[in-house]
Amino acid sequence: MNQGFKTLPYDTPSSDSIQKLCDRVASSTLLEDRRDAVRAIKSLSKKYRVEVGTMAMDHLLRILQSDRTDTEILGYALDTLYNIVCSDEEEEPEENQQKQEDDLGARFTEEFIGEPDNITLLLTLLEEFDFHVRWRGVKLLTVLLKSQCAPVQSIVLVSPMGDTRSEIRLKSWAEFGGCSWKAPGGGACALSLQLVRVMVSPVNSPGATASCQRAMFQCGLLQQLCTILMATGVPADILTETINTVSEVIRGAEVNQDYFASVNAPSNPPRPAIVVLLMSMVNERQPFVLRCAVLYCFQCFLYKNHKGQGEIVATLLPSTIDASSISAGQLLCGGLFSADSLSNWCAAVALAHALQDNLTQKEQLLRVQLATSLGKPPVSLLQQSTNILSQGSRVQTKVGLLMLLCTWISNCPIAVMHFLHNQDNVPFLTGQISENLGEDERLVQGLCALLLGICIYYNDNSLENYTKEKLKQLIEKRIGKENFVEKLGFISKHELYSRAAQKPQPAFSAPEHMLFDHEFTKLIKELEGMITKAVLKSSEEEKKEEEVKKTLEQHDSIVTQYKELIREQDCQINELKEQVASLTSQSETLQSTVTQQFSQMQQHKDQYNILKLKLGKDGHVNSLQTEEQSRLREKLEELQRQNQGYDRHSTACVCLQEVELLRAQLQSQSAEIAQLQREKHQLLRGADATVSVSLLLSVCQEQVQALLESKELMERELSSATSSTAVMQTEKSKLQQELQESKKEQDDLLMLLADQDQKILSLKHRLEDLGETIEDEDDLDARDQFDDDDDDEEEECDE
Repeated sequence: MNQGFKTLPYDTPSSDSIQKLCDRVASSTLLEDRRDAVRAIKSLSKKYRVEVGTMAMDHLLRILQSDRTDTEILGYALDTLYNIVCSDEEEEPEENQQKQEDDLGARFTEEFIGEPDNITLLLTLLEEFDFHVRWRGVKLLTVLLKSQCAPVQSIVLVSPMGDTRSEIRLKSWAEFGGCSWKAPGGGACALSLQLVRVMVSPVNSPGATASCQRAMFQCGLLQQLCTILMATGVPADILTETINTVSEVIRGAEVNQDYFASVNAPSNPPRPAIVVLLMSMVNERQPFVLRCAVLYCFQCFLYKNHKGQGEIVATLLPSTIDASSISAGQLLCGGLFSADSLSNWCAAVALAHALQDNLTQKEQLLRVQLATSLGKPPVSLLQQSTNILSQGSRVQTKVGLLMLLCTWISNCPIAVMHFLHNQDNVPFLTGQISENLGEDERLVQGLCALLLGICIYYNDNSLENYTKEKLKQLIEKRIGKENFVEKLGFISKHELYSRAAQKPQPAFSAPEHMLFDHEFTKLIKELEGMITKAVLKSSEEEKKEEEVKKTLEQHDSIVTQYKELIREQDCQINELKEQVASLTSQSETLQSTVTQQFSQMQQHKDQYNILKLKLGKDGHVNSLQTEEQSRLREKLEELQRQNQGYDRHSTACVCLQEVELLRAQLQSQSAEIAQLQREKHQLLRGADATVSVSLLLSVCQEQVQALLESKELMERELSSATSSTAVMQTEKSKLQQELQESKKEQDDLLMLLADQDQKILSLKHRLEDLGETIEDEDDLDARDQFDDDDDDEEEECDE
């Protein structure tokens, strides 16, 4: 080994000293010299990160490529790179110093991943046989993912070896079997679990996390993690990290959640893994971090999992309770009402997650009845929760129960009605809010204000004593609106609220700090502003908003109707388009058929010409057709003469009959032509070959021409007759319409005469009532006639 190298002043290094070490790494031909130089750089890398990172990173990467056969120098190089990109976790620097360290680590991480081949090189080192190399490689990859998750993930996914190695960099280490859990194996397992969590972290983009979750299920990694989860003899720290890893692998992934629900512990009888974990959560003798991990696992199992929520709530319903086994619901109720405040809080939060964004389960949980003691009737779970809340429990228990109640009745008017139905609940809440309590109780006051505000905002006014307006009047009278809003706003100003709002995992330094749940902070952020407006709003403003709401609902209804109308019209248009397409297809088919028939007619014409040629010597066909045509003409003339003597209606009927007769005769003539064609074929087969072809053709041509002319004449006559019939039909319709109008006028006149007779009769009755003597018109007519007869007789006598 070079003696000059050993005498470098390592205790007071400078940039020159580090540069000399880098030159030694680059120029030394002996492996031992390069190894000693890298070891010396490693010893300086924690204290002088900037100098080592700036000068030595490229040389260290070349060592990883060129000296793959020496595991010791590879370990030194990986440790040095790790120290460059990661701050010292053993020390607790000041806030400003920590920020500088993080910025420095991010800078060197960006420089490292700026060349994607560096990540690929790091992935290849995970295949090395030596455990220390693989372990250091996983450490470096983990810190790179923590610092720059998305860029590193994208490089890994497009790496030629990234996809195939995912089952080997992740599944193989999980298959521990009976190996020792002590370091360094246990340490490598912990780092590997952290690496898995980095890829499925909730802070990642949803698409990337979902893709990794699917891959971990498909490669069997989730199954192996569940095996470790249910194994015996696993250290508490490894078990805790495994639970946290399983939590994020299944969070929001339906397939993974369904698989986790099917996992059973290797016990006799077998118990679901969820039940076993909940036993640890409500057991106060278990480590605090383990109980937090179980709660996180239960929350992740229920996250966006309506099916799982229903299964948990179902274990509490009367119809599904199994007294022979312990269920998740029984454990949650036991923890909710136990003497341990941490169990109360964890059980309340876990049960709240079974109701998160699930109106159906909120209503179902109202059915749960609890037997409090012998000889007393059961009480509802909702009422028992409020009873414990009013018994002066510890702050942690109160906070947990209040979070459960707020989650339960929010956006559920039926649950609000059940809560308000108990006459003691509202006085308890107003009393809690209006009192002057200590600092610890101010959070309870704020949550009581939130619960009362939810009772106002989601109130359907079904209880006369606790309508929205009466509750607001109660607040104004006993608490004061400004005081109420101030107490409500204290929740979001609490220090622990900000910590819980940062990430879903419950991470608390001590059990007494366990007050807020991450999902509950979202509910507060959503409801605080709405409740404040609802409480401060006057009745007139509420009426106006109700009117605006109704107007908007009517507008939405109209829009919905128009949308439905447009949808129906679209369906009709599509149907019409289909009909048009069908008709177009039929038209094309008919056109093709017409073309084919025209071709067949031409063939028949040719065959008919040949037939006429064969029948040229016998003139009976032509004479027959001529006689038939003459007879038809005579018949038409006779019809025309007859038409002149008939009325219009009879004429139209007769013409229609004659037209039909003409059509029948034409059809008969066509049948005769077809018969002649069949005879033509027979004659052709037996004809004498010596007949002159030209003579036969000329004779048949003349006969065919005569037949065609006769046919055209008949068609014209038929068309004329049809036209005349149409005219007569039109005139008939006009006459029928005039007849109907005449009948209608006659009916009207009869009605008028009847009315007139009625009026005359009425007047006669009135005159009779007045004493006048009224003679009937018939009597008057008879008397007039008699007088006329007397006058005539007198005239005759005079003569």
